[in-house]
Amino acid sequence: MHMKSRLARYAVACSIAAALAGTQAQAGAPPTPHPVAAIQDTETPAQRDARMAWWREARFGMFIHWGIYAVPAGFWQGKPVDDAGEWIMNAGKIPVADYKKFAPQFNPTQFDAHTWVSLAKAAGMKYIVITSKHHDGFAMYPSKANPFNIADATPFKRDPLRELADEARRQGLKFGLYYSQAQDWTAPGGAAMGGHWDKAQDGDFAHYLHTKAIPQLKEILATYHPDVLWFDTPTAAMTPQLSSEIVSLLNQYPQLIWNNRLGGGYPGDTETPEQHIPPQGFSGKDWETCMTINDTWGYKSNDTHFKSTKVLLQNLVDIASKGGNYLLNVGPDAHGVIPAPEAERLQQIGHWLDVNGESIYGTSPTPFADAHGSFSSSEKDQDGKPRWIPVWDWRATSKPGKVYVHLFQWPSKSFHVDDADIQATGAYLLADPHHTPLKVTQHGKQLDVQLPAKPLDSIDTVLVIQTKS
Repeated sequence: MHMKSRLARYAVACSIAAALAGTQAQAGAPPTPHPVAAIQDTETPAQRDARMAWWREARFGMFIHWGIYAVPAGFWQGKPVDDAGEWIMNAGKIPVADYKKFAPQFNPTQFDAHTWVSLAKAAGMKYIVITSKHHDGFAMYPSKANPFNIADATPFKRDPLRELADEARRQGLKFGLYYSQAQDWTAPGGAAMGGHWDKAQDGDFAHYLHTKAIPQLKEILATYHPDVLWFDTPTAAMTPQLSSEIVSLLNQYPQLIWNNRLGGGYPGDTETPEQHIPPQGFSGKDWETCMTINDTWGYKSNDTHFKSTKVLLQNLVDIASKGGNYLLNVGPDAHGVIPAPEAERLQQIGHWLDVNGESIYGTSPTPFADAHGSFSSSEKDQDGKPRWIPVWDWRATSKPGKVYVHLFQWPSKSFHVDDADIQATGAYLLADPHHTPLKVTQHGKQLDVQLPAKPLDSIDTVLVIQTKS
C-alpha cells in the first residue's frame, strides 16, 4: 500500500524549524542562545542522568494514536484515502464542518483502560504515550480551552486520558501524552502541512497558539502530570520566540521528559527516528524509534499489513543494541478496541520478554564492532542517501559483567567473533533454567562459545557471556 511519508513531512518541518532557529549557521559559529533557557540548558550531567534514568531503563513503550479519525477508518465519501488514518482530514481535504461531524459518531463504549494497560504490561512495555490532541485539533479529554473535545462534542462524555493515567500508575507504568502543538486543521490559525484548504482554517498562528495550544498544554500538564510530553511536526510557524513560551511552561515540571519536535531550535531530550532504525543509533544521545505495527498510526479498516512478531521483536533487540528505546504504536478502532492482530503480537513479544527481559531492560549498547549491515550501492532512502541494508544474524546488548548475544540465526556449532574487546569468564543460554555452562575459548580478541545443536527459541535465543567487569 502506498502512502505519503509522515517521516518525510516531519523531516521538512524540522529543517524549516532549524533554519528559523539559526541552527544552520556556519560551521564553528556559537549556537544561538534560546530566548528562554530550557531544563536541558541548565541541568548538570548528574541531574540529567537522574531525570532520564527510568526512561533509559525502560527500552520499550506503547504509542497510542486514537481519535475521531477512527470513525471514517481511512474512507471518505465511500473511497479509501491513501495516507495514514489520522491524516485523513488533510489527505482527503475534508472541510472543517464535515470533519467535525465525525465527533457525534464517536462513542467508544468498549474502551477499557484496564484492558489496554494490561496489554501494554503483558507485552513488557514500561510506558504509554497517547495522543491528547492530534493534527485534527480534537482533544481526547474534557478541555475548557476549546469545545472540540471528547466531553463536549461526542456522546461518550468520559475522560479516557484520566482513566488511562490512573490505570497506568496502578499497574506500575509511566504515562505520557502526545500533543500536536503546531498543526491544527480545525482551529483558525493552526498550521497545516501542504497549506489550508478551507477558509475556516485561516487565521493568525500566534493567536491559535495563545488561545488553544498553550492553554491546552497547561491543562494536560496540570491535570495528568505526564512523565513524557511528545510534540510533533514543528512547522515554520514555531519560531524560537513562540517555542520559548511553551518552554516556560515545561520548565515548571522539572522531571518531565520531552522530545526534539517542539521547534524553535530546542533539542529536547530525545531523538525521534520514525518508522526506521538508524544504522548506528545516536551515539551519546537518548533516542527512541517510533513505529507502527501495520502501515498506519490511526485506525484504518483496510490496513491489514501487520509486521510479524519476529520482525517486531528483532526491531526491539536491534534498537536496544544501539542504546535506544522502541515506542511501538497501536491504533484502536472507533469502538475503543485495539485490533486483535496487534494485541496478539504484543502478547507474543511479552512471552519472550518474560524469559529474556534481562537482556533488554537497562542494557547498554553492544560492545562489538560488527555493524550487521551495509549501505546499498544502488538503493536510496527517502532522503536520497544510500539505503542501509541490515543483516539479521545477531545483535548484542550489555550490562556490567554480562554481554547478551541475541542469536537470530543459529550458528552450526559455535558463536564466533574476531573483535571481542571483552574478557569472557563463562557462558550459558538465558532461556536455560539451569544456566548450564557452555565451553568458552578466547585467544586475544577471538572468542568462541560452543553451542548446543538447536536453539531454545525460534526467533531469538539469548547467549549470555559472563565477563570481567
